[in-house]
Amino acid sequence: MVIVQAYRFALDPTRGQERALRSHAGAARFAWNWALAACLERYRAERRWYSGAELHRRWNQVKKADPALAWWEQNSKCAYQEAFRDLDRALREFTRSNKGERPGRRLGFPRFKKRGRCRDSFRLTGTLRCGRGTVTLPRLGVIRTHESTRKLARRLEDGTARILSATVSRTAQRWFVSFTVEVDRAVPDRHPRPGSAIGIDLGVKALLTGADDTGTVITVPGPRPLRAGLRRLRRAARAHARTKPGSAGRREAAARLARLHARVANLRADALHKATTMLAARYETVVAEDLNVAGMTRNRRLARAVADQGFGTARRMLAYKTAWQGGTLVLADRWFPSSKTCSGCGTVKAKLALAERIYRCDGCGLVLDRDVNAARNLLSLAASGAERRNAGGGTIRPRPARHDPPNPEPGTPRRDKPGTAARQQAAAA
Repeated sequence: MVIVQAYRFALDPTRGQERALRSHAGAARFAWNWALAACLERYRAERRWYSGAELHRRWNQVKKADPALAWWEQNSKCAYQEAFRDLDRALREFTRSNKGERPGRRLGFPRFKKRGRCRDSFRLTGTLRCGRGTVTLPRLGVIRTHESTRKLARRLEDGTARILSATVSRTAQRWFVSFTVEVDRAVPDRHPRPGSAIGIDLGVKALLTGADDTGTVITVPGPRPLRAGLRRLRRAARAHARTKPGSAGRREAAARLARLHARVANLRADALHKATTMLAARYETVVAEDLNVAGMTRNRRLARAVADQGFGTARRMLAYKTAWQGGTLVLADRWFPSSKTCSGCGTVKAKLALAERIYRCDGCGLVLDRDVNAARNLLSLAASGAERRNAGGGTIRPRPARHDPPNPEPGTPRRDKPGTAARQQAAAA
């Protein structure tokens, strides 16, 4: 099975290499701003944009004629080319979103990037290598990595992987390289534990609560890193706000605040990876809810707790990890009352407050933890035939733009057909 997968490694560049990395990021930022200004100028005159190829040809003419652009040779040409392609894609997606042809939230018009106000990043193509503890990038040479690159290096040596591109970015004063790799992955025909199934309920108290086909209840508490580090984040933010703009103290305070935010994100990602990997390895069928995460974050009382758990990221991870193991991720309908339904007799309550953590059935007298009851109801969907599979028709992992169709996730609203896929089918029937 050939998939497109990302491998991300932290870098340990020398001071000279770090200056070169910053130069490439600045070149990509300049190319974006130059191309956006050219597109706006043409749009005012002709009511159309430049394409990525047209921007590239125009840049090749301008960079040699303008003495002020003589510095362009200091950086790889790929940094400019990929910036033009990124802008081309951003403009096309903005147009599609404005017409209602693009699912998801409405996209804004591309903006100019300002140094210090945007993320330092650039993408490279061409001769890209990954060795044991080093990476080789065009014009940047061999750069040591802070962590092991053994997994990707082995695949490259065996011929089961091919690097398509490399994106270099800076997060919290540390540089990272993310390789987009085409991998020939050996996916088993059947799951190691055929017939096993589990229903999981994502929550704000526990990261997930699961009930499997053997009656076992699994609870993953979750670190809730934002809540744990909120006090230090507030203090660091206040210290940063009190510094003088442009001073060395402000740069140090900004770096300290960025490191705290990066730690929160890393702790959350680590917990989600461990939990989803465990579920994908143990169970052939994983049943979860198609949660409206964007709508849940609009609730000012729950927004921070929901964002701290990472519901959307958990579902995305389960989608590709279950496929890698030969399993299936099943998404229940967004309007399926998993929490209000009694898992014993099927009675559905009219109302169930979020503060009620214990489910009490008025029909059969069942008394059960709210999350466990929801997990059991989700598990019943795996055998009832009422389930729907997610990510049908697209690739499993992130892919290069302009090549593969997007993943038609269930529940994605469209301009002419709002609501979930199941509701649309019911209305048509």
